[in-house]
Amino acid sequence: MIKYRGIIQRYKEFLPITDKTPIISLCEGNTPLIFSPYLSGLLGENFKVYLKFEGANPTGSFKDRGMTVAISKAKEENAQAVICASTGNTSASAASYAAKAGIKCVVLLPKGAIALGKLSQALIHNATVLAIDGNFDDCLELVRTISAQFPIQLVNSVNPYRIEGQKTAAFEICDFLETAPDYQVIPVGNAGNITAYWKGYKEYLGKNKISRLPKMLGFQAAGAAPIVKGKPIKKPETIATAIRIGNPASWKQAEAARDESGGLIDMVSDKQIIEAYKLLAAKDGIFVEPASAASVAGLLKLAKKNYFKQAAKIVCILTGHGLKDPDRVIKTVKPPKVIKANLKAVLKEIGY
Repeated sequence: MIKYRGIIQRYKEFLPITDKTPIISLCEGNTPLIFSPYLSGLLGENFKVYLKFEGANPTGSFKDRGMTVAISKAKEENAQAVICASTGNTSASAASYAAKAGIKCVVLLPKGAIALGKLSQALIHNATVLAIDGNFDDCLELVRTISAQFPIQLVNSVNPYRIEGQKTAAFEICDFLETAPDYQVIPVGNAGNITAYWKGYKEYLGKNKISRLPKMLGFQAAGAAPIVKGKPIKKPETIATAIRIGNPASWKQAEAARDESGGLIDMVSDKQIIEAYKLLAAKDGIFVEPASAASVAGLLKLAKKNYFKQAAKIVCILTGHGLKDPDRVIKTVKPPKVIKANLKAVLKEIGY
């Protein structure tokens, strides 16, 4: 029996890995592709909607796929430190993998804009965490400058190794379905992930692992939708903190994925995101962070417009676990009702 040992071992032939690369892995990847009877039924007969739950990665988000490759290469190159700007998930992943590698990690976060679940992860892994009085784009500009002037490796998605690792999720989808989906729906923030998936699909096509490519459907939050609006957003605002980015680093690559695939990049409101967030939990039993729900919110938006004309396999990417942002749940649902420690009272409340 072959034991699973992470994405680098599984997809080594597609990755920039050599015999000299020390593999820093937490057995990331191999995340579930979950069929959704509810969403499939909403779209109609002969539609099959699947949910790629990346919250099942070791630090709870898709970032681990890219980080295992980026940190492995940093270790190979004898880097003593890595640095990143983050809205939360990148910092959690970078701090975790850097700890495993024995490398110092520095994180720049926008002050007051990080979900506590993510901040706690970066802190527990002993990263040097600095809150910047600015937004994500200010943080990214700073880390780019620092990494260019000092011997510290940048591990944001502008690092090509990050994209290499993240593309493996596309491989997993195709391996599971034994074909490419007709459509892939994905949240878009800094746009590295849509770039990576498209790269993965094209590479699988080039190796004759699949016979066609999916249409890439990306969704930004309405308050942080620079690609949709065609200009950077100076002060992006959305409850979906993971995609609260006003000037995506992979902007051009995301547009290329959209155009080459014949897809689209649109936006959804915070209200639509929260509705999808609650729907996933209630109907599919999957708890995601708000940004993840942007893909399902986008799917529902397109379905209402009758965008999908014929039977199709559709994959929605759920990028991070709901425990990343527990405060959002408290603000979204009713708190538990307090009753007496009395059998009669309990039975009354549960309908017996």
